[in-house]
Amino acid sequence: MKFKDYYQVLGVERGATPEQIKKAYRKLAHKYHPDVSKDVAAEERFKEVGEAYDTLKDPEKRAAYDRLGSHRAGQDFTPPPDWQQQFGGAAAGFEDVDLSDLLASFAAGARRHGPRSRSSMRGQDYEVTTQVSLEDAYHGREIDLELSLPEYQENGLMHHVPRTFRVRVPKGATDGQRLRLPGKGGQGMEGGPNGDLYLTITFRPHPIFRPHGHDLYLDLALAPWEAVLGSAVVIPTLAGSVELKIPAGTRAGRTLRLAGKGMPKTREGFGDLHAVVQIVVPTRVGERERELFEQLAQVSTFNPRLHLAEAH
Repeated sequence: MKFKDYYQVLGVERGATPEQIKKAYRKLAHKYHPDVSKDVAAEERFKEVGEAYDTLKDPEKRAAYDRLGSHRAGQDFTPPPDWQQQFGGAAAGFEDVDLSDLLASFAAGARRHGPRSRSSMRGQDYEVTTQVSLEDAYHGREIDLELSLPEYQENGLMHHVPRTFRVRVPKGATDGQRLRLPGKGGQGMEGGPNGDLYLTITFRPHPIFRPHGHDLYLDLALAPWEAVLGSAVVIPTLAGSVELKIPAGTRAGRTLRLAGKGMPKTREGFGDLHAVVQIVVPTRVGERERELFEQLAQVSTFNPRLHLAEAH
């Protein structure tokens, strides 16, 4: 069976109110009505909009549709076993069934047999993305998350309620890592267990470090004389400041690696810290400094554009 994203068709959120759904339908139905639109695909879009509205305007059909979960439009899927038990679907034979036909059959059965007896059903799983700091992931800290999650009302419609969770960010968590919070998802129905909540971690932009897996990168500004003569500079890490030796003749763009100064790894060890050299020149110089630069210009034989001359 191919999944159809009726919310996407109408351009509304999954928690949209009946009024919002009706408003979106009327706007799109007028836009794609064959007597109004000159678009060659208008008739097909008009049918899609009508099919989506036919499902989402009916509280019972919408509740049944929502319990199918969220999938990509056009993706092959099979209704889960608890959906089949709740709404009377067959255990097999979904391959050649159209989703709208299945929901229409479900609604027809409900009208024939009257209100169906409710059985316990597991709550829906939810997925959210949350931002954490690099410091939280480096040390492995507990943080409080305030989320607005959907819940079903008695009439089968969905509304959003604020919920607060205390979550431990694993030490060494990486950007894009997925955490599972068992039983923190949607409420179960008729005594069924709650669903799970899945958190996808993303890092807040950091003023200094750029994470890449367990490695960190930073831009290291050097004065011209530090790069030419070599020096020792102090740079920050998430564990505190360290001294880095700059080899003489260091060029802009060179990457200097500090082993074990990156993010902690899941099992043991640490990633590396990479300092990318940037040569920064002074924009304002005093009289004595200018004199020294002029002397350097007179005695130096260095030509940074020699490769251009040799190319001709």
